[in-house]
Amino acid sequence: MSQSFLKRLPLSRFEVDRDYLSRDRPGLFDELRRNPAARVLPVFDGQALMKSESELALLPFADFPETDILVYLGLTTSATETEPVGTPVVTAHLTDTETPADAEWANLRTVGSRLSDRDAGLLTEALGILNWHLTHSHSPRTGERTVIEKGGWVRRDPVSDTELFPRTDAAIIVGVTDADDRILLGSNALWASNRYSLLAGFVEPGESLEAAVEREVFEESGIRVTDPVYLGSQPWPFPASLMLGFRAIVDQTLTSTLTPDGNEILDLRWFSRDDLRASRGEILLPGPTSIAHAIIAEWFGEPITAGMW
Repeated sequence: MSQSFLKRLPLSRFEVDRDYLSRDRPGLFDELRRNPAARVLPVFDGQALMKSESELALLPFADFPETDILVYLGLTTSATETEPVGTPVVTAHLTDTETPADAEWANLRTVGSRLSDRDAGLLTEALGILNWHLTHSHSPRTGERTVIEKGGWVRRDPVSDTELFPRTDAAIIVGVTDADDRILLGSNALWASNRYSLLAGFVEPGESLEAAVEREVFEESGIRVTDPVYLGSQPWPFPASLMLGFRAIVDQTLTSTLTPDGNEILDLRWFSRDDLRASRGEILLPGPTSIAHAIIAEWFGEPITAGMW
C-alpha cells in the first residue's frame, strides 16, 4: 500500500494500541472501573455517541452503567484536551432502555472521514467487534449461549469448552479501466438508480484475491480483466468486511461484452474523466468514507469533494 493511497482511506487510520496482553487479566473491567482515566465509547444501533460533529464522546467508565456487552479496545496513542496518551478505552453496546434521551448519535459511514485518526480507529474497531457479538451469541457447535471472555475478544461455548473468535469477511473492490483509461462504474439493485460505484464481491473459499477480482468482475459485468494490482485495504464493519482494493485492466486478448448481471448490477457505464466531470448533478458517487471513493479519486486525479456529484 502506498502512503499516498493510505491517506485516502479514512477507516484505515488508527491511534490505538490494542494492548492484547491485557485481555487475559482476570477482572479486567472491574480494574478499569476503578481507574478514573478509563473511558467508554457507547454504541447504540450501530451509531456512536458524539461530542461534536467530528468528535466521539468518550465518557468516564467508572460512572457508566452495567451493560451486556463490553469490549476492551486498548490504549490511545495520541492525546486530546481531555484524554492523554495511554487512556484505556472500552466500548459498550447499549439497548433502547439504556439510551439517553438527549444524546446525539452518528453513523460511521457519515462521520468516518471527519473523525480524527484516534476516533476513526476506535469507532471502526468498536463496530467490528460489537457486530460480531450481536450475531454470534450462540455456539454453532451446540446451540448454547456463549460466554464473553478475554476483554470481549472471545466467546466460549460452556458445553464443548470451545473458544470462538471474531471473524472478518474478505471482499475485493476493483477499479477496472479499459485501453482508453476509462473507468467502469455500476449501479447496484439495492441503490438509487443514479448511484454508481466500483464492482466488488466477497472472496470465496479456496480462492486467491487475484482470482476473486477476475471472477467477480466477469460475473457482474461480463468483462474479462487481467493484471490485478493491489492498492490497499480498509475495514468496513457493516457488518464485518475487510475491503481489499485493486486496479485491473480489460484483457485485450479476450473478447468480452459489457453485460450487467441483472441481479446485483442493473446498469454499467464506462466513464472517461471528462464524462465523469460532465455527470455532476446526474449521478451519485460513493461517499468519502469508502475505499471506492478513494480508488475513483486516485484514478480521477482530482479531489471528489462533497457536493460535486
